[in-house]
Amino acid sequence: MPRHPVHRGHPSPLGATPHPGGVNFSIWARDALSVELVLFDRADDARPSRTVELQRAEHRTYHYWHVFVPGLAPGQLYGWLVHGPFDPSRGLRFDGQKLLLDPYARAVAVPRGYDRAAACRPGDNAGTAMKAVVADVRRYDWEGDHPVRHPYARTVFYELHVRGFTRHPSSGLPERERGTYAGLVQKIPHLVDLGVTAVELMPVFQFDPQDAPPGLVNHWGYSPVALFAPHASYAAAVDPLGTLDEFRDMVKALHRAGLEVILDVVYNHTAEGDQRGPTLSYRGLDNRAYYLLGNDWASYANYSGCGNTFKASHPVVRRLILDSLRYWVKVMHVDGFRFDLASILSRDETGKPQRDPPIVWEIESDPALAGTKLVAEAWDAAGLYQVGQWVGESWKEWNGTFRDDVRSFLKSDPGAVGRFANRLFGSPDIYAGELREPEQSVNFLCCHDGFTLNDLVTYNRKHNEANGEGNRDGIADDHAWNCGVEGPSDDAAVEVLRARQIRNGLAVTLLSSGVPMLAMGDEVRRTQLGNNNAYCHDSELTWMPWDALERHADLRRFIRTLIKLRFSFDPESQDDDRSLQDYLELAEIRWHGVHLDQPDWSYDSRSLAVGFSAHGRSGRIYCAFNAYWEAMTFDLPPARTGWRRLVDTALASPDDARTWVQARPVEGPTLRVEPRSVVVLGTRV
Repeated sequence: MPRHPVHRGHPSPLGATPHPGGVNFSIWARDALSVELVLFDRADDARPSRTVELQRAEHRTYHYWHVFVPGLAPGQLYGWLVHGPFDPSRGLRFDGQKLLLDPYARAVAVPRGYDRAAACRPGDNAGTAMKAVVADVRRYDWEGDHPVRHPYARTVFYELHVRGFTRHPSSGLPERERGTYAGLVQKIPHLVDLGVTAVELMPVFQFDPQDAPPGLVNHWGYSPVALFAPHASYAAAVDPLGTLDEFRDMVKALHRAGLEVILDVVYNHTAEGDQRGPTLSYRGLDNRAYYLLGNDWASYANYSGCGNTFKASHPVVRRLILDSLRYWVKVMHVDGFRFDLASILSRDETGKPQRDPPIVWEIESDPALAGTKLVAEAWDAAGLYQVGQWVGESWKEWNGTFRDDVRSFLKSDPGAVGRFANRLFGSPDIYAGELREPEQSVNFLCCHDGFTLNDLVTYNRKHNEANGEGNRDGIADDHAWNCGVEGPSDDAAVEVLRARQIRNGLAVTLLSSGVPMLAMGDEVRRTQLGNNNAYCHDSELTWMPWDALERHADLRRFIRTLIKLRFSFDPESQDDDRSLQDYLELAEIRWHGVHLDQPDWSYDSRSLAVGFSAHGRSGRIYCAFNAYWEAMTFDLPPARTGWRRLVDTALASPDDARTWVQARPVEGPTLRVEPRSVVVLGTRV
């Protein structure tokens, strides 16, 4: 093919933009002295098929370097070589020998010999570096797809790992589809049957799988490289452009099933790590713009715990984040985002938290993001904890306090009753500010970080030896209780107690005010053998065990029934439109103990009861929580039509959870609540 002369090109838009007759390329590199665009035929090529030297006078506008190359088309592989001073004392880390990935790359080609270490050593690394791929994102038929947009009152999140969800041999999928976007599509019926309404995908941005201890792999994906490109190895497709289509096929299929797609996004750090890390992209383009640096300019501020911190206060970084969010909504049709270590977004250029961080307000007020779900993990690895203090009106928050306080109460810790009561009704002690809705709190007992639900009742302490860090990593205190035996047990009594504690946790999570979230595999008692930080394991330790489906069918039925109760909480509702959240917004709440209107808030209390009814609603509810190790008898409020047992975690399936139609009557004026159990009763007014 003849090589046509290149043209000046345009600084906007950033990235690689195909046009009839060629492609426009543009990057930001403020302090660069010279820039080369390098083109490749294949991902494994060590030598470019063409190098285009950009002329400063012609191809630079302000701090943007740009060029239009005729004759190129979607599918073209490319990268950048950026030359400038290497002076860490001034925060400059240019390395003109390192192939840099375009921060705006829409697709990424990963060579078979990808080598993170080569990007740390001196010398050329083109043959082992990721390469950007030109993509025409308009070439896709969405077939009328549109956002699902469930109201928060009718939302249940299900956090899952794309690869881990279907990688297990028992998934029943062809080998080629296991652990892929296409494989996830095959398991949509399971999600629909369970009753969840939104899948929260752990990171799907292209990340560095080698950012892990020696001999292990970065499985979770919290090590991003490209903020616009879906992770290539999660695709059954081998063509990078096919990865784009496969991801969108997955989104379209989930939408058709009524499921929203929420992305767990990492805008707080990148895979480049600290000063010892690789030069993959941002560091080699403009180190001072993209990262918060230490006082000596040579080191990196590490509020993420991962070696570096993205400088979200810088205009270029803010634009990158906003452009990325808009892209995933407008082009890839996702429904919302969960922001990993979101508190980092509030830090200014010195690392100090800002009262009104511009990037947070810009995300909230951006018209392209209006209507999307925005969820903050409102803390960071340096101790900044902003749960209940996050700015904005549309943001929701992962409520880590809900997790800790509910765990403490259920394991019978003293002094937990008062905190537990607040968690049941949307944490009013935390979210008491103006414009805060009950759904402000995303309630979860377990997530990817920490014990699985099964391990929470099976281990007292973490067992992370396989991570190669001397068991020093991971959460130090999971508020866990092993029910008397550390690890798996053949003792029938221990197993009965563990199963009950699991049901207790699920009942509280799914029937509390807020937005509930389940973690992948909780419904089949997935175990990580006590590892509470399994980020570096891509094995059966972290995969969904599909062969456990039938063994735990009763638990799945329990969850399904609780979600049905949550979404249809009024016994007289004919149109299924009165959710638990709708009911609680109008409810009058009365606290009880074993005697009516006499709650025990004392330090040694392990039990609580609550009744609530709403004006204009036909039903009343009474809940009893017994975290004591002996049975307790509670006085019941009078009920003209009698009480019916909706939930009793001490009973075997199917009596552990029933809908209003199925619920059986409770005889007498009192209720016996078995040790360590939760009971929910309902009555028609």
